[in-house]
Amino acid sequence: MRAVWRAARAAVRRRRLQTLVIALVTLTSTAAMVVALGLLDAASAPFDKAFGRQRGPHVTAVFDPAKVSAPQLARAARQPGVAAAGPYAQATVELPDGAMNFGLGTQITVVGRADPDGPVDRLDLWAGRWATRPGEVVLNRQSDWTPDDLGKRLPMPSGGPALTVVGFAFDLSRTADAWVAPRQIDALEPTATQMLFRFPDASSEDRLRTQLGTVTERLPADALTASRTYLTLKHQVSSSARAYTPYLMAFGILGIAVAVLIVANVVSGAVISGFRHIGVLKALGFRPGQVVAVYLTMISVPAVVGCALGTLLGNVLARPFFEFVFMGPDAGVLHDDVSVAAWVNAVTLLGMPAVCVLAALAPALRAHGMSAARAISAGSAPRVGRALGIQRRLAGSRLPRSVSLGMGLPFARPGRSVLTLAAVVLGVTTVTFATGLATTMDRFGNAGRDAYQVTVYTSSFRHGEEIEPQHDDRELDALLRELPGAREVTARASVDVRLAGSAHQVTLEGRRGDRLRLDGVLTAGRWMRASGEIVAGSAFLRQNGVRVGERVSLEKGGRTERVLVVGEFMENNARVVLSDWPTLTALAPAERPIAYHVALRDGTDPAGYASAARAADAGITPDVRGSNSVTQTIVGSASALTLMLAAVASLGVFNTVVLNTRDRRRDLGMLKSIGMTPRQVTAMTVTSMAVLGALGSLLGIPLGMAGYELVIPRMADAVDITLPPWMTDVWRAPVLTGLALAGLLIAVLGAYVPARRAARLTIGEVLRSE
Repeated sequence: MRAVWRAARAAVRRRRLQTLVIALVTLTSTAAMVVALGLLDAASAPFDKAFGRQRGPHVTAVFDPAKVSAPQLARAARQPGVAAAGPYAQATVELPDGAMNFGLGTQITVVGRADPDGPVDRLDLWAGRWATRPGEVVLNRQSDWTPDDLGKRLPMPSGGPALTVVGFAFDLSRTADAWVAPRQIDALEPTATQMLFRFPDASSEDRLRTQLGTVTERLPADALTASRTYLTLKHQVSSSARAYTPYLMAFGILGIAVAVLIVANVVSGAVISGFRHIGVLKALGFRPGQVVAVYLTMISVPAVVGCALGTLLGNVLARPFFEFVFMGPDAGVLHDDVSVAAWVNAVTLLGMPAVCVLAALAPALRAHGMSAARAISAGSAPRVGRALGIQRRLAGSRLPRSVSLGMGLPFARPGRSVLTLAAVVLGVTTVTFATGLATTMDRFGNAGRDAYQVTVYTSSFRHGEEIEPQHDDRELDALLRELPGAREVTARASVDVRLAGSAHQVTLEGRRGDRLRLDGVLTAGRWMRASGEIVAGSAFLRQNGVRVGERVSLEKGGRTERVLVVGEFMENNARVVLSDWPTLTALAPAERPIAYHVALRDGTDPAGYASAARAADAGITPDVRGSNSVTQTIVGSASALTLMLAAVASLGVFNTVVLNTRDRRRDLGMLKSIGMTPRQVTAMTVTSMAVLGALGSLLGIPLGMAGYELVIPRMADAVDITLPPWMTDVWRAPVLTGLALAGLLIAVLGAYVPARRAARLTIGEVLRSE
């Protein structure tokens, strides 16, 4: 083994370019694989990891305290394998307007709980302390706070004493909006009792309902008034991650395939190109087993170094990328759980070197039984007769000689060319898929962006105190229209109503002014034309089983309004429906606008208009419309992943050209000796890869289009939206023409540097070893 190590070490030092290529390709491929596998793992279950860490309840059940007592509930929960927390007294509190600065709605759920821990639903108390005395409250909020928020007073309805905010806790399960000490909850007049359960089998909604029925079967009839499984919550919380999952999985699979193909191509090519060296080793007395060991060691050294560095680089790249992708209302708790898993690092650190060794083993074993003379002759040039027929036919064409020779070169090493072609095909597939994805997401993010540029909210906060506008509704509307640059002003009000026959709340948005559609994208039907008509979001229609053309009843207090659904617009919030102003005021006559959307004339500075509005009334908050963060996230991440995979594919082409040049050194010397110029050598070498690039485009574009058609509908379905046809009609002639050049670009970029290097070789240098 000492001789094996010395020979392998000498080969590593002598073949610096080959060593560098193997290390660089394995580094890049390993980094791509870490990100790819990390994407597949992180996209699969970020909610499950965070939910398990908090021991969230599989079922949140609410009982009527008039029909079942707390001791009865505690006894019923003592079932084999069942973990329970509670009973907790639960109150529903209607907050006055002054509570809005805490980020709460007008109606909240408050639970009396002694501490944030327990066998089920361990709350994350991330600021302040727990409420232990009467007059204290802990709010369920994840972020967007300052130290000054602690100690503020949360007003209570009906003139009751305000509660002091002593802490902020985050509950992924959303079992309550606020918590108070058990001694405080009685003052809020609780009307329900809450129990939290974790069951042995949480695999489906039916099994959870069956297990809940077992727990409650001995309780009085109708004691259970409401229940919610964590699967419903998971669908809501994970909607953002579900939208990303299909395209992340597509990139992950492509990344793994490209990485394995390139590594196999590079390593096997390195062994084949070293057949001459193998023959020399055999002539010096190395046994066949020792020769195989030399080459496996020679390949393993740069491969292991490249894999180690690539794993480290992949982890560095993946962490900020995951944080960028998995954002949303629950991003903070999910960020802790969407990192590169330990098994991913183990697979890449062990798997990629194994791929390298296996790729080297097949050609090394092929040389195992060769004699020294045969190995030397096999390493000198491609086998006699390969590609000669094709090159003769090409020579009879009118193509320049350098081009005709180059077009025939890939057929001299068909195995190597097929592996290189496969890598180029996957690279083109990635570029095609990413182009379609980016085009659709850009249209999605910019849809309706010309509707308005500034939103003016009818409230303002200074030092934690709410400031009312100096102007009333009509005065403020007129003021915003009179400011320089204003073209259109549309008022928007929002009120919570109920859909008749359903327990779900509905957010009815009424609009008044110049533009009723705002930034909604209509996907079916039409916009409102008269009172009593609504346009509903895609998610609302799907989740409530309502269709365009049907009538539904909306209820608010003692009022009921029967409305006609005349259209569907692109919206993934299952609660939102749109109406005109008379329809909203029919249910809530006293409702006032919460915001005004202002469309500006061309050339008007939105920031300047916002400053003028703020100066005109200190009680309003103008907000300049920014870019769509979801669109930026998907387009940015897709671009980064595409560049990474295209770079890996180009490295595969680079390696192929290096090996082909080394194999054909004698032929290059002969061609130069009969007058071929360096420019013609470069053209011949680049043409040989351009052929593979053209074939790669021909095969890769349909694959990329098929991937797009497979992924985009699943991304839309994951968030319950319908995309209009113009957003997905992306395959036009100019786009396809540009994509046809993708394979050529990948091939030419990878081939140009080694082609130039081959062109600079002198005749004497090439033929000296002959």
